[in-house]
Amino acid sequence: MSRDATQRTVDAYLEALFTGGDFGRHFAPDVLWTTMETGETMRGRETVRDFIITFHTKTFDAHPQLVHLAVDDGVAAVEAVFLGTQLQEFQGIAASGAEVRVPYTVFYDVTGDRITALRAYSLTSGIVEQLRAPQTTGAAMGI
Repeated sequence: MSRDATQRTVDAYLEALFTGGDFGRHFAPDVLWTTMETGETMRGRETVRDFIITFHTKTFDAHPQLVHLAVDDGVAAVEAVFLGTQLQEFQGIAASGAEVRVPYTVFYDVTGDRITALRAYSLTSGIVEQLRAPQTTGAAMGI
């Protein structure tokens, strides 16, 4: 796989993810998600897609923002900011309507025109830390 092919696949995936499109079509049937800080894994196109949808629309009203994208042959890395309002319980923390702004990174493995693995770093711990902290206004958080 070439760098250009990896770039096309990841660009199409991110475009669909950030605009509410069918981002799951860019996953391999047996795609693997790993939350690196907890070791939690899940496998399968529908399972991973549904997890991301639930996380972005039910657990949080989320609007991730891309900061940087780095791509090479068969691998990509995204630096992003997770902006969201908590709608449901998360990691044992009751829903409070709290706003979070958390930087995170995801690494992607790409084979052919499909994403075969996603490894997320620092998202869970960053969200938990902010949800447990005394709440500040959105303006004070830079939102």
